[in-house]
Amino acid sequence: MAGANQTCIFCQIVHDPNSTTRLLHTDEKVVAFQDIKPSAQRHYLVIPKEHVPTVRDLRRRDEDYSLVSHMLSVGQELLLKDAPQTIHRFGFHQPPFNSVDHLHLHCFALPFMPRWKVVKYMSLGPFGGFIEAQKLLEKIRPLSSKV
Repeated sequence: MAGANQTCIFCQIVHDPNSTTRLLHTDEKVVAFQDIKPSAQRHYLVIPKEHVPTVRDLRRRDEDYSLVSHMLSVGQELLLKDAPQTIHRFGFHQPPFNSVDHLHLHCFALPFMPRWKVVKYMSLGPFGGFIEAQKLLEKIRPLSSKV
Protein backbone atom coordinates (compact mmCIF):
# COMPACT_ATOMS: atom_id res chain seq x y z
CA MET A 1 0.00 0.00 0.00
CA ALA A 2 2.13 2.89 -1.25
CA GLY A 3 1.29 6.18 0.47
CA ALA A 4 -0.75 4.31 3.06
CA ASN A 5 -0.54 3.58 6.76
CA GLN A 6 -1.07 -0.15 7.44
CA THR A 7 -3.00 0.51 10.69
CA CYS A 8 -5.18 3.36 9.41
CA ILE A 9 -8.82 2.39 8.93
CA PHE A 10 -9.27 4.99 6.18
CA CYS A 11 -6.19 3.73 4.30
CA GLN A 12 -7.75 0.27 4.46
CA ILE A 13 -10.98 1.61 2.94
CA VAL A 14 -8.98 3.23 0.12
CA HIS A 15 -6.55 0.41 -0.62
CA ASP A 16 -8.24 -2.87 0.43
CA PRO A 17 -10.10 -4.41 -2.52
CA ASN A 18 -12.15 -6.44 0.00
CA SER A 19 -13.40 -3.37 1.88
CA THR A 20 -17.16 -3.43 2.36
CA THR A 21 -17.43 0.36 2.54
CA ARG A 22 -19.65 1.66 -0.26
CA LEU A 23 -17.84 4.46 -2.05
CA LEU A 24 -20.00 7.40 -3.16
CA HIS A 25 -17.15 8.90 -5.19
CA THR A 26 -13.69 7.89 -6.25
CA ASP A 27 -11.09 9.60 -8.42
CA GLU A 28 -7.30 9.82 -8.63
CA LYS A 29 -7.03 11.97 -5.45
CA VAL A 30 -9.93 11.15 -3.10
CA VAL A 31 -12.73 8.81 -2.13
CA ALA A 32 -16.01 9.63 -0.38
CA PHE A 33 -18.32 7.50 1.72
CA GLN A 34 -21.04 7.80 4.35
CA ASP A 35 -19.94 8.35 7.96
CA ILE A 36 -20.63 5.17 9.98
CA LYS A 37 -22.07 7.29 12.82
CA PRO A 38 -23.91 10.06 10.96
CA SER A 39 -24.49 13.31 12.85
CA ALA A 40 -26.84 14.89 10.31
CA GLN A 41 -29.51 14.08 7.73
CA ARG A 42 -26.60 13.36 5.34
CA HIS A 43 -23.06 12.98 6.68
CA TYR A 44 -20.34 12.08 4.22
CA LEU A 45 -16.57 11.93 4.57
CA VAL A 46 -14.17 12.83 1.78
CA ILE A 47 -10.63 11.54 2.32
CA PRO A 48 -7.42 11.70 0.31
CA LYS A 49 -6.14 8.41 -1.09
CA GLU A 50 -2.67 9.38 0.09
CA HIS A 51 -2.27 9.17 3.88
CA VAL A 52 -2.20 12.68 5.38
CA PRO A 53 -2.55 12.42 9.18
CA THR A 54 -4.31 15.70 10.14
CA VAL A 55 -4.93 19.32 9.17
CA ARG A 56 -1.72 20.15 11.07
CA ASP A 57 0.23 18.34 8.35
CA LEU A 58 -1.01 20.75 5.69
CA ARG A 59 1.20 23.67 4.62
CA ARG A 60 0.92 26.76 2.42
CA ARG A 61 1.69 24.72 -0.69
CA ASP A 62 -0.12 24.48 -3.99
CA GLU A 63 -0.54 20.70 -3.62
CA ASP A 64 -2.14 20.95 -0.14
CA TYR A 65 -4.40 23.82 -1.19
CA SER A 66 -5.39 21.93 -4.34
CA LEU A 67 -6.15 18.75 -2.35
CA VAL A 68 -8.41 20.50 0.20
CA SER A 69 -10.14 22.48 -2.59
CA HIS A 70 -10.79 19.25 -4.45
CA MET A 71 -12.09 17.52 -1.31
CA LEU A 72 -14.49 20.42 -0.75
CA SER A 73 -15.74 20.43 -4.34
CA VAL A 74 -16.40 16.66 -4.19
CA GLY A 75 -18.32 17.08 -0.93
CA GLN A 76 -20.34 19.98 -2.33
CA GLU A 77 -21.16 18.01 -5.47
CA LEU A 78 -22.37 14.99 -3.47
CA LEU A 79 -24.61 17.04 -1.18
CA LEU A 80 -26.01 19.13 -4.04
CA LYS A 81 -27.02 15.86 -5.71
CA ASP A 82 -28.31 14.03 -2.60
CA ALA A 83 -29.72 16.85 -0.45
CA PRO A 84 -30.20 19.96 -2.61
CA GLN A 85 -32.88 21.59 -0.42
CA THR A 86 -30.85 21.63 2.81
CA ILE A 87 -28.15 23.81 4.37
CA HIS A 88 -24.69 22.32 3.87
CA ARG A 89 -21.66 22.56 6.15
CA PHE A 90 -18.09 21.38 5.52
CA GLY A 91 -15.11 21.11 7.84
CA PHE A 92 -12.37 19.20 9.61
CA HIS A 93 -11.65 18.23 13.20
CA GLN A 94 -8.31 19.49 14.51
CA PRO A 95 -6.11 17.51 16.91
CA PRO A 96 -6.70 16.41 19.57
CA PHE A 97 -10.38 16.28 18.56
CA ASN A 98 -10.03 14.14 15.43
CA SER A 99 -11.19 10.54 15.80
CA VAL A 100 -9.07 9.07 12.97
CA ASP A 101 -5.55 10.22 12.10
CA HIS A 102 -6.25 10.47 8.38
CA LEU A 103 -7.37 13.80 6.97
CA HIS A 104 -11.13 13.73 6.38
CA LEU A 105 -13.63 16.37 5.39
CA HIS A 106 -17.01 16.17 7.11
CA CYS A 107 -19.83 17.05 4.72
CA PHE A 108 -23.19 17.71 6.37
CA ALA A 109 -26.71 18.26 5.10
CA LEU A 110 -28.22 19.89 8.17
CA PRO A 111 -29.89 19.72 10.64
CA PHE A 112 -27.66 17.84 13.04
CA MET A 113 -29.34 14.72 14.40
CA PRO A 114 -29.70 14.66 17.31
CA ARG A 115 -29.45 18.43 17.72
CA TRP A 116 -26.81 18.26 20.49
CA LYS A 117 -24.31 16.92 17.91
CA VAL A 118 -23.70 20.55 16.89
CA VAL A 119 -21.36 20.74 19.91
CA LYS A 120 -19.07 18.14 18.36
CA TYR A 121 -18.60 20.37 15.30
CA MET A 122 -17.86 23.74 16.93
CA SER A 123 -14.70 25.77 16.67
CA LEU A 124 -12.81 26.12 19.94
CA GLY A 125 -10.67 28.97 18.66
CA PRO A 126 -7.01 28.54 19.66
CA PHE A 127 -7.82 25.16 21.25
CA GLY A 128 -8.78 23.57 17.95
CA GLY A 129 -12.06 21.77 17.66
CA PHE A 130 -13.70 22.00 14.25
CA ILE A 131 -12.45 24.23 11.43
CA GLU A 132 -14.69 25.15 8.53
CA ALA A 133 -13.28 24.07 5.15
CA GLN A 134 -13.18 27.66 3.82
CA LYS A 135 -11.25 28.84 6.88
CA LEU A 136 -8.71 26.03 6.43
CA LEU A 137 -8.31 26.99 2.78
CA GLU A 138 -7.57 30.57 3.85
CA LYS A 139 -4.92 29.30 6.28
CA ILE A 140 -3.13 27.15 3.70
CA ARG A 141 -3.53 29.36 0.61
CA PRO A 142 -0.04 29.65 -0.90
CA LEU A 143 1.26 33.21 -0.50
CA SER A 144 2.15 33.44 -4.19
CA SER A 145 -1.08 31.77 -5.29
CA LYS A 146 -3.42 33.35 -7.79
CA VAL A 147 -6.14 30.86 -6.85
